[in-house]
Amino acid sequence: MTYALPGYVCSRDDTRADVVTARWCCPACGGPWDLDFTPDPSAPLEPAAGPWSLWRYAPVLPMPGEVPVSLGEGHTPLVPLTQRIDAKLDFLMPTLSFKDRGAVMLAELARRLGPERVVADSSGNAGTAFAAYCARAGLDCEVFVPEGTSEKKTGRMRAHGAAVRVVPGGREAAAEAARAAADAPGVFYASHVFNPYFLHGTKTYVYEIWERLRGRLPEALVVPVGNGTLLLGAALAVEELALRGVRPPALIGVQARAVAPLAEAFAAGADDAEPVAQRPTLAEGIAIAAPPRARQILAAVRKSGGAIVSVPDDRLRAARADLARRGLSVEPTAAACWAAVHPDSPDSPLGNRTAVIPLCGAAPSDPAAV
Repeated sequence: MTYALPGYVCSRDDTRADVVTARWCCPACGGPWDLDFTPDPSAPLEPAAGPWSLWRYAPVLPMPGEVPVSLGEGHTPLVPLTQRIDAKLDFLMPTLSFKDRGAVMLAELARRLGPERVVADSSGNAGTAFAAYCARAGLDCEVFVPEGTSEKKTGRMRAHGAAVRVVPGGREAAAEAARAAADAPGVFYASHVFNPYFLHGTKTYVYEIWERLRGRLPEALVVPVGNGTLLLGAALAVEELALRGVRPPALIGVQARAVAPLAEAFAAGADDAEPVAQRPTLAEGIAIAAPPRARQILAAVRKSGGAIVSVPDDRLRAARADLARRGLSVEPTAAACWAAVHPDSPDSPLGNRTAVIPLCGAAPSDPAAV
């Protein structure tokens, strides 16, 4: 049986397109797509009856019919850090980062569309996730990475069968190379920034918290923000659960102070973010100088009554060490939220609210590596 897939709608100008024939971005303005999909809030949602993966939330996912692509992703544990703050251990995902949540959605979408090859761009975790899930789906995958990407990261991608293309320049140069390749016939661009199916995968992070807390959410969800894929996925889930009577939490985004266009825009009361200089930071995973979905991120945070803050590298380093002493070994980006809301933080945006933070990426195998 053939099932219709929800189509795209432009987040900027309301242009609409069929998912089967659409270009990777809006042809009118070049902006990222949203999805023309709203789950029925009256439909039964009983995740415990589903599989041990994020597909247990199939009734609220935009992927009708049987879904064969999975590596058992999702359902990661919550552990307490304080009496009011829990950490969700997404570094225990199959490829060791939260990017698996979106990658499995795009791999299943690509499998249904049947392209000749899949291309992606990444500086690490997303590329590994796409390589693994494309391998699981039987798809040829090509990942464009910026020069300087560690050989351990590219080695993991190659181990899954992906072709790795090293692009001179930084993260944006790799993205431009992937987008150029994506314009060729028969190519599917697995973009964790431009394709909204990825966001509907990351929203399962919040559904799992809702399930674990027996039908409620904490007073705040604190997430690291670069391109905003986890925050925007969280915003989708919060809105969907609100229609089921769940009290919505505040969304608090955390950036690295060295590259913090969203935090600066939020502080200035701006509706959009101006590009900033690309400076070095320990939190490379969120060092995005010009996030394409900046306007959406700022709007979602303000609607929730939340905030976007930034933390300097010295506090990132200290927070990562503190987590390690608690038995939690994570990459620097994953320590950003703990740096922001640690009980000793001089400017925590949390106050006395309960919260969940994601530990969204595992530490490198070399404990001295950053």
